[in-house]
Amino acid sequence: MSCTLQVKDLSYRVDGRVLFQNVNLKLGHKDKIAIVGPNGVGKTTLLKVIAGLRKPFSGEIYLFGCKIEKPEDYKRFRGRMGFLFQDPEDQLIFPTVLEDVAFGLVNKGVNPDRAKEQALEILDRLSISHLANRVTFKISEGEKKLVALAGVLVTDPDILLLDEPSAGLDHRYLERTIQILQELEKTVLIVSHDYGFVESITPCFYRLTPKGLIPKPWAEVLETGL
Repeated sequence: MSCTLQVKDLSYRVDGRVLFQNVNLKLGHKDKIAIVGPNGVGKTTLLKVIAGLRKPFSGEIYLFGCKIEKPEDYKRFRGRMGFLFQDPEDQLIFPTVLEDVAFGLVNKGVNPDRAKEQALEILDRLSISHLANRVTFKISEGEKKLVALAGVLVTDPDILLLDEPSAGLDHRYLERTIQILQELEKTVLIVSHDYGFVESITPCFYRLTPKGLIPKPWAEVLETGL
């Protein structure tokens, strides 16, 4: 199985303090892996480092077998990676939902009319097609989260990096999101503090600690609260 994403001995410091170190992780083609842990442990930072949005203090990152030597190396892989921000407001920029979801395709050179057709298709998959003509910033937080996810999925990336994808979703939207992620034949890396959500997506998960990633059986995580 080909390796889509790999990190070796990754570390990150904030104001001279080690946030995490010795992070090693390998995702093969279509693997789904989650990283869990309480707020403040550095899960979001780790995801941003992997995505090239922050620079690691040390360590190596490989995408599709190619070592990332400098920030510019990410450019050729941007179209193959999709990043979902924890706060959807960091991702939504257009007045209407349909325009926002279609933007990624238009930016890749897709005809605007065709881009809107594909945007409507992905909105329908997420059961939020009724939001298409709504003002983006006047919908609920959970709806914004799903619109942001639609904007990621519509470009059909090979790798999905998802930061707290279950945050702010009510039960109906949560169940639909779980179903979508279960069905996706993509390489997916999720960071979350929601253990129940993680368990429903993948049995393969790690706990992030300052000293690295620790694989733990789900029952132990639940019992110890780690």
